Amino acid sequence: MEMINATGRRKTAVARVYVRQGSGNIQVNGRDYKQYFPVVHVQGKVVDPLLTVEVQTLYDINVNVKGGGIKGQAEAVRLGISRALVRINGDFRPALKAKKYLTRDPRAVERKKYGKPKARRSFQFSKR
Repeated sequence: MEMINATGRRKTAVARVYVRQGSGNIQVNGRDYKQYFPVVHVQGKVVDPLLTVEVQTLYDINVNVKGGGIKGQAEAVRLGISRALVRINGDFRPALKAKKYLTRDPRAVERKKYGKPKARRSFQFSKR
């Protein structure tokens, strides 16, 4: 099997995921994913698609991720891994789709408007 690549996005984070046959190693920006994402529940987001289709020891995954924070990056990696798995085997699609791992979360920070201190917040009103 040749290398399969996919892209995942969340908020301002962008993850480029490369999957190939291997032994289950996951590298994020040149480091092990457990070292890159030290928080345990965030590590779970990264491996969720692999656990869902039960292939955690079949593929080596190399990820380049930038932008955003830790949680946004982890969810971008999750989407990228899910998309790559579907390209490898179409039979994985129903299981991943049922858990909504193939859906890009469109929520992002609303831009600040002029004349206001934040996106919607107004300055304190004074009647007199």
